[in-house]
Amino acid sequence: MISRIEQDHSRFREIIRGKIRQNLRKYISRGDMVAPKGQGTVAIPMPQINIPRFVHGDNSGQGVGQGDGEPGDPVGGSGKDGQGGAGKAGEQEGGKALEVEVTLEELAQIMGEELGLPNIQPKGTHSLETRKDRYVGLRNTGPESLRNFKATYKRALRRQVAMGSYDPARPVIVPIREDRRYRSWRTDPRPQTNAVIIYMMDVSGSMGDEQKEIVRIESFWIDTWLRSQYKGLESRYIIHDATARVVERDVFFRTRESGGTMISSAYKLCAELIDAEFNPEQWNIYAFHFSDGDNWSVDDTATCIQLVKHQLLPKCNQFGYGQVESPYGSGQFIKDLRSAFAKNIALVTSEIKSKDDIMDSIREFLKGGR
Repeated sequence: MISRIEQDHSRFREIIRGKIRQNLRKYISRGDMVAPKGQGTVAIPMPQINIPRFVHGDNSGQGVGQGDGEPGDPVGGSGKDGQGGAGKAGEQEGGKALEVEVTLEELAQIMGEELGLPNIQPKGTHSLETRKDRYVGLRNTGPESLRNFKATYKRALRRQVAMGSYDPARPVIVPIREDRRYRSWRTDPRPQTNAVIIYMMDVSGSMGDEQKEIVRIESFWIDTWLRSQYKGLESRYIIHDATARVVERDVFFRTRESGGTMISSAYKLCAELIDAEFNPEQWNIYAFHFSDGDNWSVDDTATCIQLVKHQLLPKCNQFGYGQVESPYGSGQFIKDLRSAFAKNIALVTSEIKSKDDIMDSIREFLKGGR
């Protein structure tokens, strides 16, 4: 019985995975999935799944249960009793959607399979996972070096008192083999954080709420995929207009600012952050910058290109630039980057015109497996 249940559950999960693949682009573009439900899970609506039910046969009136009606009508009535109330408010039956909770790890796996994303090769000498032994209790056997003398003494004293051989005037406690207790241990895996993502976003006046929402969604899914590749992951967030600063995650996604745009301020701060906290020989470093492509001046764009070439690309596994289309931005910056780094595979650019392009942009950023 248990085996049959497991088979049914496994088959149901495969159906769910198939439905998610069919509608992956729609799910990825949904902003409400960025806030996971519970501990690392999201709720996926599944209106297309038909729940199994009994249906009538086609034996042409032979047998039990024949008569007027249609498959699915309630048993014991024509369906008129208990009919929904009439009127504009309740005249039509509403659609019913089944919500299924899926872990972010499973979603990342499905996204990787659907987009054809390769597994990322680790960099540096650190392992992705370290292990630590921790003493958790006592057991009856073990090496003498791990004998717990206090627990052994208590067991011996308790035994001698129970047997009546304990003499308070001459309190000699002699443990025997059955009294000995040894410390037991458990090996716990501990994540080794050796990857960092540095997100940079233009928050100048030309970046509206719609553009920031696109950045928020795409950053979430990039983060989800990279977390499926690394047991531990650090994230840093930089916002900029004419100046740049490091902020918390909530501020990064919800800030509303205006002003001019000087992209070099973000790149300088990113380089300083790497030098101060993340040794490129030991860390896998990913930098993603999102903007509408409108920079202050040609001179600042030239400064940005030099920073990317000499400060960021030599230290990063990959530098990604995503340009979000805005009615107020010129969109020139991506052209300048593509011209300067046409043959450098470590720099990846992507144009994001709407939420429908998020999935394609993620593929462009992560398909190299760097």
